[in-house]
Amino acid sequence: MLRRDSARERELEYGRALDKRDKPDRRDKEIRPRARTPDGAVLARRQMAIERGAAAEVAPTPHPPSPRGSSPAPDEARPEPPTRLLTLAHGEHHDSTIYRFEKGTTIRLCPGPSLLGRKVFLYTNYIITDSQDEKAEVSEFVRNQYYALEWRREREDEQGIGTEEALGTGAFITDTDLYAELKLTRAGAFHYYFVYDSAESSIGPRGSGWLQVAPRVRVGPRGPGGAGGAGGEALGVEALSCQTVLAKCLGPLARWEDSLRVAKESGYNMIHFTPIQELGGSNSSYSLADQLKLNPAFGADASFADVDNLLTKLRCEWRVASICDVVLNHTANETPWLTLHPEATYNCANVPRLRAAALLDAALARETRAAARGDLLPRGVPPVLNTSEHLEAVRYYLATSTVPELRLHELYTCNVSELLQQFNGLARNKVPPVSARAGAAAALALVPDALYRRLRATVDMDLALQLYNVYHADCYDEETRLKKCCEELRKKLEQLNSSAREEVDGHLRSAIDNCIAGMRYFRLQADGPKIEEVSDKNPLVPRYFTAVGECGSAAEAEALVYGDGGRFVMAHNGWVMDADPLMDFANASNVYLRRELIAWGDSVKLRYGDKPEDSPWLWAHMREYVELTAELFDGLRLDNCHSTPLHVAEYMMDCARNVKPDLFVAAELFTNSDHVDNIFVNRLGISALIREAQSAWDSREQSRLLHRFGGRPVGAFLRARVDAARPGVAPAMLLDLTHDNPSPLEKRCVHDALPTAALVTMAFCASGSTRGLDELVPHHIHVVDEARLYPEWGTDEGNVGASHGLIQARRELNLLHYQLAQQGYDEVYVDQMTDAVTAVTRHSPTSRRSVLLVAHTAFSAPQGDAPLPPPLRFEGDLEEILFEMELQPRSGAVYTKNARFINGLEQWTAAVRRRPVMDAARFVSPARRDGAHTVLDWRAFPPGAVIAVRIAPRAAHLAALAPLTRALSAWEARARDALGLQRALQPLDLADFNVLLYRCDAEERDAGAGGVYDVPGHGPLVYAGLQGLVSLLEEVRAGDALGHAVCDNLRAGDWLLDYTWRRLPAPRLAHVATRLRELLSPLKDLPRYLVPAYAEATFRAVHDAVTRAALARMTPESRDGELSRALALCSVQFAGAVPSAHLPAPSPALPPPHPPPPPASVTLSAGLPHFATGYARCWGRDTFIALRGTLLLQGRYQEARAHILGFAACLRHGLIPNLLDGGNNARFNCRDAVWWWLQAIKQYVTEAPQGGALLADPVSRLFPSDDSAPAPPGARDQPLADVVQEALTVHFQGLVFRERNAGRQIDAHMTDKGFNVQIGIQPDTGFPYGGNDANCGTWMDKMGSSERAGTRGRPATPRDGSAIELVALAYGAVSWLAELHRVGRFPHEGVTRVHKDGSLTSWTYAQWAERIRRSFERYFWVPAAPSARDLRPDLVHRRAIYKDSHGASQPWADYQLRCNAAVAMAIAPGLFDPKHAWLALDNTERLLLGPLGLKTLDPGDWSYRPEYDNSDNSDDPTVAHGFNYHQGPEWGWPLGFYLRARLAFAHDAGRRAETLAAVHRALAAPAAELRRGPWRGLPELTGPGGAVCRDSCPTQAWSAGCLFELLHDLRAARRARPPLAD
Repeated sequence: MLRRDSARERELEYGRALDKRDKPDRRDKEIRPRARTPDGAVLARRQMAIERGAAAEVAPTPHPPSPRGSSPAPDEARPEPPTRLLTLAHGEHHDSTIYRFEKGTTIRLCPGPSLLGRKVFLYTNYIITDSQDEKAEVSEFVRNQYYALEWRREREDEQGIGTEEALGTGAFITDTDLYAELKLTRAGAFHYYFVYDSAESSIGPRGSGWLQVAPRVRVGPRGPGGAGGAGGEALGVEALSCQTVLAKCLGPLARWEDSLRVAKESGYNMIHFTPIQELGGSNSSYSLADQLKLNPAFGADASFADVDNLLTKLRCEWRVASICDVVLNHTANETPWLTLHPEATYNCANVPRLRAAALLDAALARETRAAARGDLLPRGVPPVLNTSEHLEAVRYYLATSTVPELRLHELYTCNVSELLQQFNGLARNKVPPVSARAGAAAALALVPDALYRRLRATVDMDLALQLYNVYHADCYDEETRLKKCCEELRKKLEQLNSSAREEVDGHLRSAIDNCIAGMRYFRLQADGPKIEEVSDKNPLVPRYFTAVGECGSAAEAEALVYGDGGRFVMAHNGWVMDADPLMDFANASNVYLRRELIAWGDSVKLRYGDKPEDSPWLWAHMREYVELTAELFDGLRLDNCHSTPLHVAEYMMDCARNVKPDLFVAAELFTNSDHVDNIFVNRLGISALIREAQSAWDSREQSRLLHRFGGRPVGAFLRARVDAARPGVAPAMLLDLTHDNPSPLEKRCVHDALPTAALVTMAFCASGSTRGLDELVPHHIHVVDEARLYPEWGTDEGNVGASHGLIQARRELNLLHYQLAQQGYDEVYVDQMTDAVTAVTRHSPTSRRSVLLVAHTAFSAPQGDAPLPPPLRFEGDLEEILFEMELQPRSGAVYTKNARFINGLEQWTAAVRRRPVMDAARFVSPARRDGAHTVLDWRAFPPGAVIAVRIAPRAAHLAALAPLTRALSAWEARARDALGLQRALQPLDLADFNVLLYRCDAEERDAGAGGVYDVPGHGPLVYAGLQGLVSLLEEVRAGDALGHAVCDNLRAGDWLLDYTWRRLPAPRLAHVATRLRELLSPLKDLPRYLVPAYAEATFRAVHDAVTRAALARMTPESRDGELSRALALCSVQFAGAVPSAHLPAPSPALPPPHPPPPPASVTLSAGLPHFATGYARCWGRDTFIALRGTLLLQGRYQEARAHILGFAACLRHGLIPNLLDGGNNARFNCRDAVWWWLQAIKQYVTEAPQGGALLADPVSRLFPSDDSAPAPPGARDQPLADVVQEALTVHFQGLVFRERNAGRQIDAHMTDKGFNVQIGIQPDTGFPYGGNDANCGTWMDKMGSSERAGTRGRPATPRDGSAIELVALAYGAVSWLAELHRVGRFPHEGVTRVHKDGSLTSWTYAQWAERIRRSFERYFWVPAAPSARDLRPDLVHRRAIYKDSHGASQPWADYQLRCNAAVAMAIAPGLFDPKHAWLALDNTERLLLGPLGLKTLDPGDWSYRPEYDNSDNSDDPTVAHGFNYHQGPEWGWPLGFYLRARLAFAHDAGRRAETLAAVHRALAAPAAELRRGPWRGLPELTGPGGAVCRDSCPTQAWSAGCLFELLHDLRAARRARPPLAD
């Protein structure tokens, strides 16, 4: 099964967004020295936590009743976990694509078409154990340890019974039906990647991605393991309702329980604690003085063990989980260990580039003190700044005095005199070069001093000597020369210094601008704090560094920065607007010098380096901190995640998850980029990103947030148990208020608190709030400044109870949020009813019940009576009103801010009416029916109001759902005849399946029906049959695009449902129509919003059953792999009965089985939709080029036989028809169709069971002689062998004839000469020849038709003479007949020509074949180098190719490189010199090969025009009216022949294995096209590079048929010798 790659513990080059640094080995204990040892209780709890984590995965899980109300079924009763398919594609690295799965999901990683022909090794760092059970022992996760996944393939027999085959860890991809499977039982983020050819490939990953496995947070009573044991209820992320509390405001630990009870009684099931460690001097919740010490404010005797005991009680008794912040990127200025480990910070010793910024910071600190003292009043800067003029005075003073005096440019410039002196000394002892390196002067650059000392920058002196120590023509002695050299260098150095100074000055100007911008916000702006005083507490600008600000002078600051004390000049942390979060801004940018940092002056930024070895103590210390926090809490919140080095956060989260595998991880992440957000989510395994409703500026934007972070849309398409994985947005924890932002009572109004809380509750994601909002605290509870305590729960004065603020409303809302998530209400619809009223529906796709909540937001205070929103309308029955809520005033209450406790408004309370009866409802009137809808009219709905109702499906809806659910469940389970279609499908033949699945519009109308279904707003479907609808629905389903026109149509009425069965003709398909109608009938009784989902699932199931039944009627080869199945179904596409295009009637004497008589005979369309009906449907050459792949190899021998005999009946002038048109109106104007017909006869006789009997089958000659009128069936019968003989004899004799009815009535464009047809055999070579320059008798048959461009009647590609593929076909036919005659299976030995004088010339077929073979290379090969063998060296354009023809009337046309030589090689490889053939195929690949076909002309040819447009009405003769049809566009059918030719010559070229791989790789684009194209076929032709050509048939018979022939040859080649054997 899955196995670990024992060859290595891989360290992955992650790809585009992943660091290429060495990753820390999690097992390395050497990096964990500690400054101190925590108390024994902490160590004990750590070990207990590890044991708890392991036990939680193995202990049985009891499921006691939940106090929260109705809960879901226990884990053991859940449905079978799903399987999700991920397609691997070459070159795709999904670093920023989120694939999120629940635990228990099985992932199948499947190769996409782009991996065909590659040996693929797939690896993952998900921990692979022998057991994939979720309850198995939990192993330590090591990020860089990868495991090889084993490839498998599942085969199904005709009954649909599958067998699995193991293929090993390195599989050669020959089809896309392989997979590697992985069951996800562990939470976290896991990486996968794949390489080619070798497990040790040095090239690196060729594709990669991430698997996110969501954790389950367990709450409630534990199992046998006691407090630390497993058990309780598993909460999905979407069920979490989290309240943030500032830990410092909880006070002593003894009062925590009563204070936290507010959260419990408010219905929250998770509490987020800000850090519980000791805080720094600022008292900021996020400035930690000691990461391993509990905050002393919690009590002198309080310990982490006490905290753990309390959290365990919350978890087990209260059913409330907990998470806590971890702060990884900074520590408080007062942190004791900073003096011992300054290397853990960014300081002026270890990051000298910060020295200039530190000196600037010191200067700004001095100016603060000067301004505070009033010393700057003479400069217009007072101690109180409250006007713009004051700020401009500061700007002027800084720009003209403070900054210039620092001379900071000197830290980046050089001492010109010293460098010149050094240069002069070196130049005196060095012989000048003859000349300076041309153009290299600009390469000389300043090299900054590593320590950023003044005027200590330098240059590359060797380069300076090379550039400036040179001879000068005007210098006649050495001293003069040296003086001039030094002068030239001086100019350059001064220029470099000037540029450096200009750059530094630019940074400093930005610094001043940023200083003034900060002052303006803090001191003047209305939305800022408006602090006007300048003081040490409120400096001009925030401090950027520690220590240096206290220096009294510039000299003192400089001495500190450059001396030993520089290691204590430490950079503060902060954030940078619009910065790249993946960049270390302190180490690699000028952020500090430009003053772009929004600094936190109470904390120091931590410097980890790239790996633990760069700062061993810091890594070990912070690891201990993170592990301790993970032991205590159920989850972590990554504070300031965007400023935390990503590789550090990765390491720490891995450590935390090894302590607690089911860890919930939230993150404060603001990157302004979904792309970057997703990278963080993937690499860190973030369970939820903190998002806030307060970021919305109006109700509509708030609704958009709900939609974005919600679930799938209501009525979404059904997910199958085995289904494609779908990427999603980063998971969110949506809060109505975060603790970093002002209260909405300040930003909006008090009336908005309740409706916004309610709307957030309805999002299908984790939700929450911040302590204080529910109590209606009217101000920001500041993480730094707040020193008061939260009140406790109770009824005493100063306590908080259920009647306070929103608390009782919040309890109902949180309960609803929990129930909706746990009961699977994962579909969401957000309806903006008015500018202020939003309705949110949560829907269960299992029970089909819904909860609808409507909230009236109030972003500003209400002004007068608000108009009522439109009535509520929904399909279903109103089951109950869950609640009505609104804020109501309380008389006599006045808000006074309490000095000790954080108190809220008491003059408002949430009035909650739980489950009121309809007559007692305040907001809505009793429900009324309006057709299929239930309607609720409003009585009142003021701003701030909220109502929630539960909607149940009506009885009729449930009755309709039951049979649909049963049938679809049985189909998914692969139950035998799950849909009850087997009996109806049993008597059908493949022609019936053509009707059932396909038929384009013209075919459908030809059969007497009304054409394909036209979807209003979308257009006609491509097919009338099931495939037309399923192709569209598959595309719509992939994106849950319920707004698509086809979904609108399904919701609006039953027309499409009825169309699908009504179109099926009786009697053949009557039973199918009946059963299909029965299957679809329940859809009509569903709520209309559910019709698209169930219709799509039903049609998908029916289509699957029908296609399986069709494939079961073909050969096993047709079912062998996805690509084979897709191509085999193309056979069903093209072969059907079309009344206007039938075969001639067979002979009455034909032995059975008899084909259906006209007009019911099955005919092969050349392509759809252009060649679907009438005379245009059946083309001679197209039919027989496609016949082997579309009929013979599919086991459709009788249809193949009927086509061979039908065209044989029409033989006239030694030719079969170009256009059949039923036979009577056949046109005989192509020279190649008869040779393709002979090739098909050869293939039939060779490959069909008892195929040799075909030669004896009677052919009822429609034209007994060339000039006779059509004869009735049986009037003159001949064995097929005699018809074949006649065709060859006429060719050998030679014939020139004029087409019957020549003129505009049969061809509107051809000139008179073009109606003259000539055929014959060259006596000296045996080559067939014919045609003239006025017609085009091969497949390249474009006749010019533009009067304006002057091309009418002029063929674009006459190809007269001997076309190369016709020579190969002739050779194949006559050599085969020679062998048949030799063994007595063909009665004719050869052919005879009667000359005008009565003399005879006879050739046996063997002689004819030999004559062709001897002549072929001489007349067709163009040698790689000029030689005597060149027949016309003046016409040679390309060498090492085979000519396209021989003896053309336009001799240059012979030498054109076209795709036909590759066709000839596949037909008759024995004609070709293998070495020559390989060279020619190399040129074909280099010049002609495209993704979906071969170019029809050399791109270097003057006639090359690759873009075909039949409607081009220009005067350009090369393209007008599509004249370039075969002059460059890439045609599909030759691709199969080219690849077969590669296979034919690969062994002789010694390139067999390489060729097998290359041939499979060439199938990538066709395989992808078959998957995604609505026609489910391969196009006739494309533009350059596979571009869509609008005038091409989107599906063409020979394009598909020739590729199926290739697959047949590939299987034979693999059977002969497996590809990897080479």
